[in-house]
Amino acid sequence: MRKTIVAAATLAAATALSSPAFAANICFAFQDLETEFWVAGHQAITSTLEEEGHTVIERNANEDANRQLEQVRDCIAQGVDGIIIIPQDGESAVTIVKEAQENDVPIAVFNRPPSDLSRGIVVVADNATIASQAVDFLAEQALAKAGDGQTLQPLILVGDLGDPNAVGRKEGFYAAIAKHGDRFAKPIEVATEWDAATALANLEAAVTANPKIDLVFTSSDFLFPTIRSVFEPRGMWKPAGEEGHVLMGGLDGDATACQLIKDGYVDATGVQDLYFEADQALEAILKAIEEGEYAPNQVIEDPGFALTSANLGEREKDMWGCVLLADGFLNK
Repeated sequence: MRKTIVAAATLAAATALSSPAFAANICFAFQDLETEFWVAGHQAITSTLEEEGHTVIERNANEDANRQLEQVRDCIAQGVDGIIIIPQDGESAVTIVKEAQENDVPIAVFNRPPSDLSRGIVVVADNATIASQAVDFLAEQALAKAGDGQTLQPLILVGDLGDPNAVGRKEGFYAAIAKHGDRFAKPIEVATEWDAATALANLEAAVTANPKIDLVFTSSDFLFPTIRSVFEPRGMWKPAGEEGHVLMGGLDGDATACQLIKDGYVDATGVQDLYFEADQALEAILKAIEEGEYAPNQVIEDPGFALTSANLGEREKDMWGCVLLADGFLNK
Protein backbone atom coordinates (compact mmCIF):
# COMPACT_ATOMS: atom_id res chain seq x y z
CA MET A 1 0.00 0.00 0.00
CA ARG A 2 1.58 3.23 -1.16
CA LYS A 3 1.06 6.20 1.20
CA THR A 4 2.41 9.70 1.44
CA ILE A 5 1.38 11.59 4.56
CA VAL A 6 1.97 15.34 4.52
CA ALA A 7 1.09 18.15 6.94
CA ALA A 8 -1.52 20.61 5.67
CA ALA A 9 -2.39 24.12 6.86
CA THR A 10 -5.12 22.76 9.11
CA LEU A 11 -2.64 20.44 10.87
CA ALA A 12 -4.23 17.51 9.00
CA ALA A 13 -2.13 14.79 7.46
CA ALA A 14 -3.52 13.78 4.09
CA THR A 15 -2.84 10.49 2.35
CA ALA A 16 -2.61 10.11 -1.44
CA LEU A 17 -4.20 6.77 -2.37
CA SER A 18 -6.48 5.21 -4.88
CA SER A 19 -10.00 4.52 -3.59
CA PRO A 20 -9.94 1.86 -0.85
CA ALA A 21 -11.24 -1.62 -1.62
CA PHE A 22 -13.42 -1.57 1.49
CA ALA A 23 -14.74 0.79 4.14
CA ALA A 24 -14.03 -0.11 7.77
CA ASN A 25 -15.39 1.03 11.11
CA ILE A 26 -12.38 1.92 13.25
CA CYS A 27 -12.48 2.68 16.97
CA PHE A 28 -9.78 5.21 17.84
CA ALA A 29 -9.33 5.25 21.64
CA PHE A 30 -6.83 7.73 23.02
CA GLN A 31 -5.83 8.62 26.56
CA ASP A 32 -5.91 12.41 26.07
CA LEU A 33 -4.71 15.18 23.74
CA GLU A 34 -2.51 17.13 26.15
CA THR A 35 0.60 17.55 24.01
CA GLU A 36 1.33 18.72 20.47
CA PHE A 37 2.46 15.20 19.58
CA TRP A 38 -0.85 13.62 20.55
CA VAL A 39 -2.85 16.38 18.83
CA ALA A 40 -0.89 15.98 15.60
CA GLY A 41 -1.02 12.17 15.80
CA HIS A 42 -4.77 12.24 16.39
CA GLN A 43 -5.25 14.56 13.43
CA ALA A 44 -3.06 12.46 11.13
CA ILE A 45 -4.91 9.25 11.97
CA THR A 46 -8.49 10.53 11.90
CA SER A 47 -8.05 12.69 8.79
CA THR A 48 -6.40 9.92 6.82
CA LEU A 49 -9.01 7.31 7.73
CA GLU A 50 -11.91 9.62 6.92
CA GLU A 51 -10.36 10.71 3.63
CA GLU A 52 -10.00 7.03 2.67
CA GLY A 53 -13.71 6.49 3.30
CA HIS A 54 -13.51 4.73 6.66
CA THR A 55 -15.67 5.56 9.68
CA VAL A 56 -13.88 6.64 12.87
CA ILE A 57 -15.44 6.21 16.31
CA GLU A 58 -13.42 8.39 18.70
CA ARG A 59 -13.13 7.76 22.44
CA ASN A 60 -11.19 10.04 24.81
CA ALA A 61 -10.45 8.42 28.19
CA ASN A 62 -9.19 11.67 29.77
CA GLU A 63 -6.23 9.83 31.33
CA ASP A 64 -8.37 7.20 33.05
CA ALA A 65 -7.18 3.64 32.30
CA ASN A 66 -10.37 2.01 33.63
CA ARG A 67 -12.52 4.32 31.55
CA GLN A 68 -10.44 3.51 28.49
CA LEU A 69 -10.99 -0.21 28.99
CA GLU A 70 -14.75 0.33 29.20
CA GLN A 71 -14.66 2.49 26.06
CA VAL A 72 -12.85 -0.24 24.15
CA ARG A 73 -15.35 -2.82 25.38
CA ASP A 74 -18.14 -0.56 24.12
CA CYS A 75 -16.45 -0.32 20.72
CA ILE A 76 -16.16 -4.11 20.57
CA ALA A 77 -19.85 -4.43 21.45
CA GLN A 78 -20.68 -2.08 18.57
CA GLY A 79 -18.97 -4.48 16.19
CA VAL A 80 -16.08 -2.33 15.01
CA ASP A 81 -13.70 -3.84 12.47
CA GLY A 82 -10.55 -2.72 14.20
CA ILE A 83 -9.13 -0.60 17.01
CA ILE A 84 -6.29 1.92 17.19
CA ILE A 85 -5.32 2.87 20.70
CA ILE A 86 -3.08 5.36 22.47
CA PRO A 87 -3.13 3.71 25.91
CA GLN A 88 -2.88 5.41 29.27
CA ASP A 89 0.06 3.21 30.30
CA GLY A 90 1.91 0.03 29.43
CA GLU A 91 0.08 -2.27 31.84
CA SER A 92 -3.44 -1.23 30.88
CA ALA A 93 -2.45 -1.61 27.22
CA VAL A 94 -1.75 -5.32 27.79
CA THR A 95 -5.26 -5.82 29.19
CA ILE A 96 -6.90 -3.89 26.36
CA VAL A 97 -4.99 -5.70 23.60
CA LYS A 98 -5.95 -9.04 25.17
CA GLU A 99 -9.61 -7.97 25.39
CA ALA A 100 -9.69 -7.00 21.72
CA GLN A 101 -7.97 -10.12 20.44
CA GLU A 102 -10.12 -12.45 22.51
CA ASN A 103 -13.10 -10.86 20.79
CA ASP A 104 -11.59 -11.25 17.31
CA VAL A 105 -10.94 -7.55 16.78
CA PRO A 106 -7.48 -6.57 15.45
CA ILE A 107 -5.82 -3.78 17.41
CA ALA A 108 -2.90 -1.43 16.80
CA VAL A 109 -1.12 0.42 19.61
CA PHE A 110 0.17 3.83 18.56
CA ASN A 111 3.41 5.17 20.07
CA ARG A 112 2.87 4.20 23.73
CA PRO A 113 3.71 0.47 23.81
CA PRO A 114 2.23 -2.18 26.08
CA SER A 115 4.61 -3.64 28.65
CA ASP A 116 4.29 -6.95 26.75
CA LEU A 117 5.28 -6.38 23.12
CA SER A 118 4.30 -9.88 22.02
CA ARG A 119 0.61 -9.08 21.41
CA GLY A 120 -1.00 -6.69 18.93
CA ILE A 121 0.37 -4.34 16.29
CA VAL A 122 2.75 -2.07 18.19
CA VAL A 123 4.14 1.05 16.50
CA VAL A 124 6.76 2.58 18.75
CA ALA A 125 9.72 4.93 18.69
CA ASP A 126 13.14 3.66 19.77
CA ASN A 127 13.00 5.99 22.76
CA ALA A 128 16.29 4.95 24.35
CA THR A 129 18.32 5.49 21.19
CA ILE A 130 16.58 8.74 20.27
CA ALA A 131 17.11 10.14 23.77
CA SER A 132 20.73 9.04 23.78
CA GLN A 133 21.37 10.80 20.45
CA ALA A 134 19.98 14.08 21.79
CA VAL A 135 21.87 13.85 25.09
CA ASP A 136 25.10 12.88 23.28
CA PHE A 137 24.98 16.25 21.54
CA LEU A 138 24.23 18.10 24.77
CA ALA A 139 27.06 16.35 26.61
CA GLU A 140 29.58 17.10 23.87
CA GLN A 141 28.57 20.76 23.83
CA ALA A 142 28.72 21.00 27.62
CA LEU A 143 32.17 19.42 27.79
CA ALA A 144 33.47 21.63 24.97
CA LYS A 145 32.66 24.79 26.94
CA ALA A 146 33.72 23.42 30.34
CA GLY A 147 37.12 23.89 31.89
CA ASP A 148 39.59 21.01 32.05
CA GLY A 149 38.52 18.52 34.67
CA GLN A 150 35.39 20.47 35.57
CA THR A 151 32.55 18.28 36.83
CA LEU A 152 29.22 19.18 35.27
CA GLN A 153 25.77 18.88 36.82
CA PRO A 154 23.04 17.31 34.64
CA LEU A 155 19.31 17.30 35.41
CA ILE A 156 16.58 15.13 33.90
CA LEU A 157 12.84 15.66 34.03
CA VAL A 158 11.57 12.07 34.20
CA GLY A 159 8.22 11.06 32.73
CA ASP A 160 5.66 8.72 34.24
CA LEU A 161 7.61 5.49 34.67
CA GLY A 162 4.41 3.49 34.19
CA ASP A 163 4.83 4.52 30.53
CA PRO A 164 7.47 2.46 28.68
CA ASN A 165 8.29 5.57 26.62
CA ALA A 166 9.40 7.37 29.78
CA VAL A 167 11.49 4.39 30.86
CA GLY A 168 13.28 4.25 27.51
CA ARG A 169 13.99 7.98 27.53
CA LYS A 170 15.44 7.83 31.01
CA GLU A 171 17.63 4.87 30.01
CA GLY A 172 18.86 6.72 26.93
CA PHE A 173 19.73 9.80 29.00
CA TYR A 174 21.78 7.79 31.50
CA ALA A 175 23.52 5.81 28.74
CA ALA A 176 24.72 9.04 27.12
CA ILE A 177 25.88 10.58 30.40
CA ALA A 178 27.70 7.37 31.40
CA LYS A 179 29.94 7.61 28.32
CA HIS A 180 31.81 10.48 29.96
CA GLY A 181 32.71 8.84 33.25
CA ASP A 182 33.26 11.21 36.14
CA ARG A 183 32.92 14.38 34.06
CA PHE A 184 29.27 14.47 35.08
CA ALA A 185 27.98 14.45 38.63
CA LYS A 186 25.10 12.21 39.64
CA PRO A 187 22.09 13.50 37.66
CA ILE A 188 19.34 15.33 39.51
CA GLU A 189 16.03 13.61 38.80
CA VAL A 190 12.82 15.63 38.69
CA ALA A 191 9.62 13.56 38.67
CA THR A 192 6.91 14.94 36.37
CA GLU A 193 4.35 12.10 36.01
CA TRP A 194 3.71 13.72 32.58
CA ASP A 195 1.94 16.55 34.40
CA ALA A 196 2.99 20.19 34.02
CA ALA A 197 1.91 21.21 37.56
CA THR A 198 3.83 18.32 39.13
CA ALA A 199 6.87 19.14 37.00
CA LEU A 200 6.71 22.81 38.01
CA ALA A 201 6.63 22.10 41.74
CA ASN A 202 9.40 19.51 41.62
CA LEU A 203 11.64 21.53 39.29
CA GLU A 204 11.26 24.63 41.49
CA ALA A 205 12.39 22.59 44.50
CA ALA A 206 15.29 20.96 42.62
CA VAL A 207 16.71 24.21 41.23
CA THR A 208 16.32 25.99 44.56
CA ALA A 209 18.38 23.23 46.20
CA ASN A 210 20.85 22.97 43.27
CA PRO A 211 21.11 26.32 41.46
CA LYS A 212 24.19 25.34 39.41
CA ILE A 213 22.81 23.26 36.53
CA ASP A 214 24.89 22.71 33.37
CA LEU A 215 22.66 20.44 31.29
CA VAL A 216 18.92 19.76 31.26
CA PHE A 217 17.03 17.00 29.48
CA THR A 218 13.25 16.88 29.56
CA SER A 219 11.67 13.55 28.68
CA SER A 220 9.01 15.44 26.70
CA ASP A 221 9.18 18.72 24.79
CA PHE A 222 5.81 19.82 26.18
CA LEU A 223 7.58 20.74 29.42
CA PHE A 224 9.83 23.44 27.91
CA PRO A 225 7.39 26.23 28.90
CA THR A 226 7.46 24.86 32.46
CA ILE A 227 11.26 24.89 32.47
CA ARG A 228 11.25 28.44 31.18
CA SER A 229 8.91 29.58 33.96
CA VAL A 230 11.39 28.26 36.54
CA PHE A 231 14.64 29.25 34.83
CA GLU A 232 13.82 32.71 33.48
CA PRO A 233 13.35 34.48 36.85
CA ARG A 234 16.71 33.02 37.95
CA GLY A 235 18.59 34.26 34.90
CA MET A 236 19.04 30.71 33.61
CA TRP A 237 16.92 31.04 30.45
CA LYS A 238 19.48 32.47 28.02
CA PRO A 239 20.10 31.71 24.33
CA ALA A 240 23.29 30.01 23.20
CA GLY A 241 26.19 32.43 23.06
CA GLU A 242 25.03 34.44 26.06
CA GLU A 243 26.58 34.07 29.50
CA GLY A 244 24.46 31.78 31.65
CA HIS A 245 23.08 29.62 28.82
CA VAL A 246 22.15 26.17 30.13
CA LEU A 247 22.52 23.34 27.58
CA MET A 248 19.03 22.00 27.07
CA GLY A 249 17.30 19.23 25.17
CA GLY A 250 14.17 17.14 25.07
CA LEU A 251 12.31 14.50 23.11
CA ASP A 252 9.26 14.42 20.83
CA GLY A 253 10.04 16.96 18.11
CA ASP A 254 7.15 19.38 18.59
CA ALA A 255 6.67 22.87 17.16
CA THR A 256 7.64 24.59 20.41
CA ALA A 257 10.95 22.73 20.49
CA CYS A 258 11.61 23.64 16.85
CA GLN A 259 11.06 27.33 17.56
CA LEU A 260 13.23 27.21 20.70
CA ILE A 261 16.08 25.57 18.77
CA LYS A 262 15.80 28.30 16.14
CA ASP A 263 15.87 30.94 18.88
CA GLY A 264 18.88 29.33 20.59
CA TYR A 265 17.28 28.47 23.93
CA VAL A 266 17.15 24.72 23.23
CA ASP A 267 20.10 22.87 21.75
CA ALA A 268 18.65 19.51 20.71
CA THR A 269 15.57 17.35 20.72
CA GLY A 270 15.03 13.70 19.92
CA VAL A 271 12.50 13.41 17.11
CA GLN A 272 9.78 10.82 16.79
CA ASP A 273 8.69 10.50 13.16
CA LEU A 274 5.01 11.03 13.83
CA TYR A 275 3.84 10.73 10.22
CA PHE A 276 5.81 7.51 9.69
CA GLU A 277 4.26 6.05 12.84
CA ALA A 278 0.73 7.09 11.88
CA ASP A 279 1.18 5.70 8.36
CA GLN A 280 2.51 2.37 9.64
CA ALA A 281 -0.28 1.96 12.23
CA LEU A 282 -2.96 2.62 9.63
CA GLU A 283 -1.41 0.40 6.98
CA ALA A 284 -1.03 -2.51 9.42
CA ILE A 285 -4.52 -2.34 10.93
CA LEU A 286 -6.26 -1.97 7.55
CA LYS A 287 -4.26 -4.86 6.13
CA ALA A 288 -5.27 -7.04 9.09
CA ILE A 289 -8.94 -6.16 8.62
CA GLU A 290 -8.84 -6.77 4.88
CA GLU A 291 -7.13 -10.15 5.31
CA GLY A 292 -9.34 -11.24 8.22
CA GLU A 293 -6.41 -11.49 10.62
CA TYR A 294 -7.99 -10.99 14.06
CA ALA A 295 -4.87 -11.20 16.19
CA PRO A 296 -1.96 -9.68 14.24
CA ASN A 297 1.22 -9.40 16.29
CA GLN A 298 4.13 -7.28 15.12
CA VAL A 299 6.40 -4.50 16.37
CA ILE A 300 7.07 -1.62 13.96
CA GLU A 301 9.92 0.55 15.20
CA ASP A 302 10.50 4.20 14.42
CA PRO A 303 14.28 4.83 14.58
CA GLY A 304 13.87 8.61 14.90
CA PHE A 305 16.80 11.04 15.00
CA ALA A 306 18.11 14.05 16.93
CA LEU A 307 17.52 17.56 15.61
CA THR A 308 20.25 19.83 16.96
CA SER A 309 21.47 23.38 16.61
CA ALA A 310 24.22 21.93 14.39
CA ASN A 311 22.03 20.02 11.90
CA LEU A 312 18.95 22.29 11.94
CA GLY A 313 19.51 23.52 8.40
CA GLU A 314 19.66 20.06 6.85
CA ARG A 315 17.16 18.12 9.02
CA GLU A 316 14.54 20.75 9.90
CA LYS A 317 12.05 19.59 7.27
CA ASP A 318 12.28 16.02 8.61
CA MET A 319 10.84 17.02 12.00
CA TRP A 320 7.06 17.03 12.27
CA GLY A 321 7.06 19.97 14.70
CA CYS A 322 9.06 22.14 12.29
CA VAL A 323 6.58 21.27 9.53
CA LEU A 324 3.73 22.41 11.78
CA LEU A 325 5.68 25.52 12.77
CA ALA A 326 6.21 26.47 9.12
CA ASP A 327 2.45 26.03 8.72
CA GLY A 328 1.80 28.61 11.44
CA PHE A 329 0.86 26.16 14.21
CA LEU A 330 2.08 28.32 17.11
CA ASN A 331 0.09 31.30 15.81
CA LYS A 332 -3.24 29.45 15.80
